[in-house]
Amino acid sequence: MGSGDEVVVITGFGPFRQYLVNPSWEAAKGLKIIGLGDGLKVHIQEVPVSYSKAMEAITNIWQTVKPKVAVHLGIAPGSRCITLEQRGKNQGYKGRDVCGLCPANHCCIVGGPDTLDSIIDMKSLTKHLKSLDLDVIYSRDAGRYLCDFTYYCSLYHGQGRAAFIHVPASGSLACPARLVPLLHSIIQAMLCQLDTPKQTAPTASADYKQTHAEQVQKSFSQSQAAHKDNHLQGGAQ
Repeated sequence: MGSGDEVVVITGFGPFRQYLVNPSWEAAKGLKIIGLGDGLKVHIQEVPVSYSKAMEAITNIWQTVKPKVAVHLGIAPGSRCITLEQRGKNQGYKGRDVCGLCPANHCCIVGGPDTLDSIIDMKSLTKHLKSLDLDVIYSRDAGRYLCDFTYYCSLYHGQGRAAFIHVPASGSLACPARLVPLLHSIIQAMLCQLDTPKQTAPTASADYKQTHAEQVQKSFSQSQAAHKDNHLQGGAQ
């Protein structure tokens, strides 16, 4: 990994209510293991389900890490598919966090715009991914809780260079073995959109989904096995 590599930040949330192991953070760790390819460094961070600590973490990411883009993962209880969020909202945060607190004035950034959109066109991205038979949906409402709050904060400090992906909180799709390869494909498509002029955006090839998914699944399985072996060897010393 070269010193000139661009950085992609991927965050997941910490424990929340009954989700002592948060699938969003497990997915972020899985993406760190397999990486995003040459020239890209993956930096992951766990974000506490606390308004003040989330604000601190996201602000610090943009001030110190200065990524190409920040991709935030969060869980959507009851959902059975992956949701791409277009917009973050500044106000209306009345739900209490894990510390029992709400942000001052129920607001993310005092004086900030009511809404902020990602520079990534999630609507066209969703259409592209659906053409690859990926089960994703488009949304402009991230829920006015920590997910929405974190997203708005990142959009504000990153000047729109952020994305938010809601993932299922339970079920087979919440398992890293299934979720990580899908998220890998989605994030790769986001990066492609960022790097490609709109008028020359690539179209989906017929066999892309199968070949890419197989490659990522194989890479993830091999990386998990190597990680487990290293852990066992380290524990035996």
